[in-house]
Amino acid sequence: MSPSIRAGFATADDGVRLYWRAVGNGPVLMCNNGVGVSTYFWRYFVDFFAKEYTVVVWDYRAHGRSDRVKDWREADMSIARLADDLHAVIAAAAGDQSVVLVGHSMGCQVGFEYYRNHPERVLALVPMLGSAGRTLETFFDYAGSPKLFEFASRMVDSQGAAAHALIRPILRSPLAWFVTWRLDLVDPVYASREDMVKYLGHIARLDLRVFLHNVLEVQKHDAWDVLPKIVVPTLIVAAERDAFTPMWLSRKEVDTIPGAELLVLADASHAALIEQPENIHHRVARFLRERVFVTL
Repeated sequence: MSPSIRAGFATADDGVRLYWRAVGNGPVLMCNNGVGVSTYFWRYFVDFFAKEYTVVVWDYRAHGRSDRVKDWREADMSIARLADDLHAVIAAAAGDQSVVLVGHSMGCQVGFEYYRNHPERVLALVPMLGSAGRTLETFFDYAGSPKLFEFASRMVDSQGAAAHALIRPILRSPLAWFVTWRLDLVDPVYASREDMVKYLGHIARLDLRVFLHNVLEVQKHDAWDVLPKIVVPTLIVAAERDAFTPMWLSRKEVDTIPGAELLVLADASHAALIEQPENIHHRVARFLRERVFVTL
């Protein structure tokens, strides 16, 4: 029997409609995307867990099927705003149920910020390949990364349509795939080119000004103060070759969250969700069975 599927739009408190999709029945696993990513990055996760749980995926504002803005300057992509949006999505997709928050990359920050404001709605946390804040400072372990992204954002803002006309064809070309694996952003041995092409294609469809301002927001946000106060079961997922979230940062998160567990994925990159889904799935399933839904 196929899992049930529901989909719809939640309405944020400022009127923006947010697309969500729920697959399966049972306790709710709420998946939060990384920056610039749509829901397809979770497709292996959904296929595996929808047999036993309800897996909810959703698009951030200005992404995927959610509402976009005519003027990019009106798109509030702050982590606090996205955490408020998440609250609206949980209400629409899960009703009054508490949920397990699963996040990838920036989605970890959205989850930690949501826990700050609504700890009573969170059963457990599964942050994957992400930080608790000030993320650009650890990007490639290079302290100058924030300045580089600020410069790129100013350049794209100033060029407007010309920047889109230049960058979008590159993102859709074979060159983009070549660059991503040459920079160790993805492992071509484990990840399929098809999955990464979809990721790059989604970024190409975004307003690049919104994307870069979203990237700058992950640097402004800081939820490290929340971590020592977390009292729900937490499983941190890290990857040995993650250039975005270095291993030392994941270990710091584990040391800061009381009782947190750590899964280290050998020879995996920041794209481990599509590189090593089986390893992630089996460890997360055991975590849920042993620490969260013990009586089920």
